[in-house]
Amino acid sequence: SGDIVVLADYLPGDVAPGDLLAVPATGAYCWAMANNYNYLARPAVVAVRDGVARVIVRGETEADLLSRDAGIRSTGVTEAISVTEQGAP
Repeated sequence: SGDIVVLADYLPGDVAPGDLLAVPATGAYCWAMANNYNYLARPAVVAVRDGVARVIVRGETEADLLSRDAGIRSTGVTEAISVTEQGAP
């Protein structure tokens, strides 16, 4: 997408990959509104208090994304898989 959260801002010279960055007041770009658009995993949620960062919701993994994938049966004929076949009530 072409959405931009921060435009033309600079980071301090001592920022390195893996450092924690906070981008406050992102509106719809918050964790509660996150989805798996383009099959991207949601990031972790990190709380910071008194300079100490702690993960309070772990980030999703590829396995998390694939765990809900029902897959496609190869029968030579296009068919829908019913909800009852998937074990749903």
